[in-house]
Formats: sequence, structure tokens, C-alpha cells
Amino acid sequence: MRQIFPLVFFVCALAQFAFSQNLTTHDPQQLYNGDGSLFDPSILRQMDLTFEDDNYHSVLVDAFFNNPSLRIPANVSIDGISVDSVGVRYKGNSTFCLPNEAGSVKVPYNLDFNHWISGQDLMGYNKVKLANAWLDPTYCKEYIASRIYRKYLPTPEINLIELHTQGDYTGLYVNTESINRQFLNKHFDENDGVLFKCDGAGVFCSENGGGGTDGGIPSLSYLGSDTTNYYDSYTIKSDDGWGPLLDLITTLEFSPEDLGDVLNIDRVLWAMAVNTVVSNLDTYNGYYVHNYYLYQDVEGRFQMIPWDFDNSFVGAILGWSYWSPDDVYHFDPFFTGNGAAWDERPLMQYLYSQPLYRSLYLAHIRTIMEESMGIQEIAEEITALQNLANDAAEADPNDQFPFVYFNTNVNSAFWTDWGFAGILSTVEERMDFLSNHPEVSDAAPVMGTVVIENGMIEVPTIDATGLELMWTTGEIASNFQSIAMSDDGTQGDAISNDGTYTALLPETNGENLLFYIRASNADAISLSPARAEYEYYIYGNVTDVDEFELTTTVTEPQWTIAPNPATESFSLRNCPAFSPITILDFQGRVVMESTWDGRPIDVSQWAGGAYLVQVGEFGSSPMQKLMVR
Repeated sequence: MRQIFPLVFFVCALAQFAFSQNLTTHDPQQLYNGDGSLFDPSILRQMDLTFEDDNYHSVLVDAFFNNPSLRIPANVSIDGISVDSVGVRYKGNSTFCLPNEAGSVKVPYNLDFNHWISGQDLMGYNKVKLANAWLDPTYCKEYIASRIYRKYLPTPEINLIELHTQGDYTGLYVNTESINRQFLNKHFDENDGVLFKCDGAGVFCSENGGGGTDGGIPSLSYLGSDTTNYYDSYTIKSDDGWGPLLDLITTLEFSPEDLGDVLNIDRVLWAMAVNTVVSNLDTYNGYYVHNYYLYQDVEGRFQMIPWDFDNSFVGAILGWSYWSPDDVYHFDPFFTGNGAAWDERPLMQYLYSQPLYRSLYLAHIRTIMEESMGIQEIAEEITALQNLANDAAEADPNDQFPFVYFNTNVNSAFWTDWGFAGILSTVEERMDFLSNHPEVSDAAPVMGTVVIENGMIEVPTIDATGLELMWTTGEIASNFQSIAMSDDGTQGDAISNDGTYTALLPETNGENLLFYIRASNADAISLSPARAEYEYYIYGNVTDVDEFELTTTVTEPQWTIAPNPATESFSLRNCPAFSPITILDFQGRVVMESTWDGRPIDVSQWAGGAYLVQVGEFGSSPMQKLMVR
């Protein structure tokens, strides 16, 4: 089958919404920097790091084990910009320990530009972190994963950089935005809240080369009312905040029904969904519980922020002596630990047990699969990044992998004592598994045009049994309230049971209405916009909201698919005779090209899962989703 287009386009074509004049979409992607920024992925910059002390490496290695907060001064220069008195320390865990034990100087760095000089920065950033990609021969896993995460929740920006130290080329590094007050202000418009890095205090190795120390596990498990019990599991990044963290954990343990008062649950569900789809198994709902931040916003609810994506697309955490490929490619999307007390995931245990949260989590998984996991799109992003960095990777004097794996590990895994999964092979295996998962493959409702007029909002649907208008006027678009929409011929609904749901607009006292639509049936939930609550619609005096708003106007397809889901065959209703038809599978590959002659299309031999149907010349009109069971 020929693959002709990235899957992300198909879903953009599917999500068809014709907006009223005063209806816009909040677009958080505008928060991410554009051309020319420090994290511009199209630029491979050279960073020169110069220490006054030529013995810097020994000093920083000793500090890593014995005084982790110690920084030493250095000069940083990049693109003709020179910044002096930069506070430098080593960072990481296994990515520090493994190269250090091998005698390599290619270890991860933490650079603080205003450590000694207040307000100092590099190209607008006061802190950056340089990861060494020690367990990623492609140098792409963290970058590609971050590009997916950022569509659905606040995410650090990432690109590649050449690092030269004391005049010598140290190697190719992954340049990562730090999660600090600057990051918080960028994504939350404030930064005064409680911030925790959720990572155990243990160290992978010891100074003498032996095994390291065990740290706590940031599983959100209740360890008693003494906050000191949590010091080994969480690192506080704000002046105070142990009380609010204990309140969150206590609520989860003793009154989980109130969890929404202290935790942005939707943000957690999005984070867990991305973890699941991109096979990031080094996270809260993966094999190892860590690698996330918690930030308490102005409304008193903790927000989950993802961190450290180098083990996405399975990464390098498997080996023949530990797990088989099926263990990781078919990793359970509802994993809550291996049964041991130390491995419990109480947050996921609770959320998966609640029908609404479970359904929303599944809806998020479907959205990510449909929008972000097209092999062609991912391959194109990898090719662009590797073309940019090819010479630097080949010349890297401290890369632990033969250069051949820079390219070959993109498409396929290779095995040593560890396993290094391929990016595209993991995507293919994971999508095949998830597409056939009995809950992921459930057919969700389809929503059409969103219309607001005469104080009413209406949404036509297919396969929906209920709709909710989720709305708020809160300044950070949080704590959405629910209004049931009607399809019973009352309260402004024109025709009973015609699939078009209506609701009166809530009173907002002159403030902008921030909202999204939640549709449900017996099997599944869908959202409009599909990335809600991270994205949402804005109705009202939108010029006063902020600069991150886009207006979109497209048309809705008039033809429909029936039945949908299909088991044996389907037909196209209101489809003009002799119209060209193109049908594509979940990976964007053409499975059928024909002309509509009015006869049902046989799908009895097709693999179960999602397909996309185009009527008319390819790319000329919106697509619709077909589910085959």
C-alpha cells in the first residue's frame, strides 16, 4: 500500500468546525518559540563552554556525589553572544553514571545563567539543560516525543546543539528548556505557586564505581502525615509547599472523590495518554515511577508537567534478560504497577476505576494516535533533524555508539546487553497493538459544525447519545462546569432526536465564555476541540483574551458513513454518484481507491480499527472517520 500523507493532516481535515463570527480557538502552540530562538530545531548552534579551572571535570564529578548543589563558574558563548559567570554543574542519573564509569567526559550539564548575576540570560533563557543522549543513538527520541507532548500539555522545548568544552569538541547534545519559574510564567501566566520535581533522591552509581543509593518513589502513595517521609521521593523547587503536596496525597488516599479540587485531572490524563501512545515507559504510568513535575496553579490545583523523554519509543530500558519486545510494544495502557507495594500507582488505580476518567483517557489516546503518530510525518521530522546534525554526530568523539546506528536505529531495534528500540518500528508496533485494543478501538461519537446564534449553541452529531457544554470564565481555563445539551425538541432544540444537540449559552456577566463540547455514547467519549481542555473555544469579546487565538472557518462534509462502526460493509449516504473515493488506514496508507456506484463497500476482510474516507479528489474536501470491527 502506498502512503501518501501524514496522518496529522487527516485528522485536521476530520475536525471540521464552522465558527460563528465571535468564536475563536485558543491555540497554546503559539507559546512555543519560532524561528531564530535558542530552541529553533532548524538551527544547529555551537556552544563553547570555558572554565577557569582546567580541572573542572574532576571538580564537577566530585560535586555530583558529594555536593550536588555546587556550581562552578564558566563562560558560555554561542552565535557571538558571550555570557560570563555562568553557574555550571553536572546533572542526570544513569546518563551521568554510565559515561562517567566508562571514563567519558560526555556527561549531562545544568547551566544557570543568573546563578551569580541576577537577570542574566542566554537568548532570553536563564537556565538550560544539556542531555548527552547516551542511550539514544538517533539523537531524535527526546525531540520527537517533545513535539508530540507539546500539542496536549505544557512541555519543555528541545533541539540539538554542538558542545565544545575548553576548546575541544565534546559532542552532540540535546538542548532542553528548564522547568523553572520562567517556564511557569510562559505557560501559566504566573509563577508563584508550589513546584515539585517528582524524582527519587537515589543515585544510579557511587563515587567508587559500585552500585548507588536507593531513593524514594514519587508514586503519590500515602506515607503518613509527617512531611519528612516524602523528602526522598520529591524535590521541592519553591520556597515552601510540603503542606499542599501532602494535602494532594492525603486527598488521593482518603477522599479521592474530591481529587479534582486539588489536582487538574484532565492534565494528568493527557500526560498519561501521551506516555502510553509514545511508549515512554520511564514515567508515572510506565515501568519506572518518576520524570514529572507538579505545579500548584493560582486556583490551588496541581498541574502535571512531563519531563525527560529520552526513553520514549521504548528507548533503552529493555533487554533480552529483562523484557521481550512484546512486553514493551504491547505494554498495557491500564498498567498500575506489578503488584508490589513499592510499585503501586494509586493515582492511576483511582482514575482508571472511574468510568468518566477512564473514557476521557481513552479519548485522549485516540486523539494522539490520530493526530500525531503518522509514520510519514515522524519520519520526515527525523530526517530533517538528522540531516542537520549528521556531520556533528559522525564527528562526535565521545559517542558510545558506532555511527551506523545514528540512522539504522530510526527504523529498527538493535540488541546488546540492553535493547535499543527503533523509533518507526516502535510506532508501527504500538499503533497496531493500540488500534486493536478492545477499548481503544471503541467507536466514539462524531461532532460536526459548532454554531452559536441567538443565544444558543448547537452541534450536529453522529452516534452520540448525549452532549455536554463544558464551560468556564476562569482566567486559566480550568474547573470547567457542565451543562447538558438537548436533543428532545425542548429548550431551543428545533427537532427531537435528529442528532443535533442544543443548549442555552450560560450567563457570563460580560466575560468571555471559554468552552468545549463533550459527546458520549455507550462505548466512548469524544471532544471538540479534540485537544480539550488544553485547547478550547472562546466566545465573546475575544480581542481581550490574549494573542494566542486563531479563527478557523471550514465546511462540514454533507455525506455520511452508515453503519459506522461497520462489521461487514458500509454505504455512503448523500454521496453523489461516480464520486472518487479514497480510503486510508491508520498509518496513512491507501487501502482502496474507487468510484462510488451506490453499492455497499465490503470490509469483512479488513483489519479492525480506524480508517479515513475521502469523497472527491484527494485533499479537496473533509475526510470522515470509519471504524471497522
